[in-house]
Amino acid sequence: MLDVLLDALTDSLKMLPFLFAAYFLIEFLEHKASEKMTRSLQSLGPWGPVGGAVLGIVPQCGFSVAAANFYAGRLISLGTLISVFIATSDEAIPILLAHPDQLHYIWPMLLIKLLSAIAVGLLVDFFMRRFMKPRNEKPFEELCADCDCEHHSVLASALRHTVEIFLFILLVNLLLGLAIHFVGEDNISRLLLNGSVFQPFLTALIGLVPNCAASVILTELFVSGSLSFGSCMAGLCAGAGLGLVVLFRTNRRPKENLAIGGVLYGASVVTGLLVNLIA
Repeated sequence: MLDVLLDALTDSLKMLPFLFAAYFLIEFLEHKASEKMTRSLQSLGPWGPVGGAVLGIVPQCGFSVAAANFYAGRLISLGTLISVFIATSDEAIPILLAHPDQLHYIWPMLLIKLLSAIAVGLLVDFFMRRFMKPRNEKPFEELCADCDCEHHSVLASALRHTVEIFLFILLVNLLLGLAIHFVGEDNISRLLLNGSVFQPFLTALIGLVPNCAASVILTELFVSGSLSFGSCMAGLCAGAGLGLVVLFRTNRRPKENLAIGGVLYGASVVTGLLVNLIA
């Protein structure tokens, strides 16, 4: 039980620099920046998902947290957010590096995540521009609806948001860690239907679990031969770290958040099925 608590605390502390950096930038833009500067960050143009995918592919899980905050503040597009979520990498690369016989999978894994993130992100933004009515929302309107940020300094407001979300993340990590501890990794592996065409559907569900343990389990099962490469990719593409948790906490549109999770899951399953078909 102590290990579960320590793991939850460690995983949560990893997020602190990203949380503070994201909130400091958001508060700076709200307090100090000109409207032109804010609009320039909002409208990265059609290439926003490309930048999001490139940032997300760096082995960490903090950019997804930052992206969720930026989207809640309406500073990035929906496609950019989803591209970051799909590309996000955390524990998979270090685990593969620990297995010399699996090193040849690292570059294909990163390339698949990058291409999938870019393709889905661009497609989502195209759909939003083509078929959805633009919302007349001001930046920061929902993110700071109840916090009275404008009456505090940039640093004080950023620290307040950071502490609030950090405590929320710590609680979620602790609860998920306890659940995985009591369910057991062996029981999870038995549920994965080794060799079945439906395996990517199950691994993508596991990938949605907002905890680094999910990517650890998926990668270890792949290394041991229990998962196909495509099924592993489905789970890793769905694994947005704690980004989804922060999105549900900061974006005040529950139905939209569920839809984002659905798009992430669907895109990850399709990616896994295509990889299994081609590989």
